Amino acid sequence: MSVLAVLDPAVAVAHAVVAAVAHLVPTALAIVLFTVAVRLALHPLARAAARGEKARARLAPKVAALQHKHRDRPEKLREAMAEMYRKEQVSPFAGCLPVLVQVPFFSVMYRLFTTPNDLLDHTLFGVPLGLHVTGAHGAGQWVVFGVLFAGLAAVGVVNFRRARRAAATAAAAATTAKAPAQPGAGLLPYLSFGSVLFAALVPVAAVLYLLTTGVWSAAERAWLHRDGTPVPAASMMG
Repeated sequence: MSVLAVLDPAVAVAHAVVAAVAHLVPTALAIVLFTVAVRLALHPLARAAARGEKARARLAPKVAALQHKHRDRPEKLREAMAEMYRKEQVSPFAGCLPVLVQVPFFSVMYRLFTTPNDLLDHTLFGVPLGLHVTGAHGAGQWVVFGVLFAGLAAVGVVNFRRARRAAATAAAAATTAKAPAQPGAGLLPYLSFGSVLFAALVPVAAVLYLLTTGVWSAAERAWLHRDGTPVPAASMMG
């Protein structure tokens, strides 16, 4: 029995909603609309997170200065950081909430699209929604998979470039304050392509979900940060 079986009641609800919408539009489009509806419901959290991320970006030089000042006293650094965030009324975890909230939704959708059900019998341009890329055959199916994966790669490139800019800004601030570089910070932007790799393991329906939520996330971040405020690299995923 899968550990994800605990999600089955929520999966049943998601299945019922998508199936109901699929009576009006093609099932693939129903998946897209359902995903957009959920992301729209989560948008207020994303707005709150964006405000927190902008505040964190504004405080980045102060954080770097504290890291340099207390580089040999971890406990003192934690106390100084906590005091600074308290005074500024900023949470250091501001960008994490929307990601954490999406985890249950993603888990439900993953369970829905990897457990045999009638939705997966429908098609997207002739490709069964339950088909994995490893089972593709014929030019038509490869074209559909190629378009989906190209879309995911394009979203990854957008997120990668934004994350690289944010990482460069953070590195410059750390250098100015003579603070130590964050371990592994240079690798974080490459996580933007994680959805492309994961898509190779799931059926078309799940790839369609990944593409929809990825495009939404990229567009949402661009809108919320349209003033040019750099987004911390760690908040670029998802």
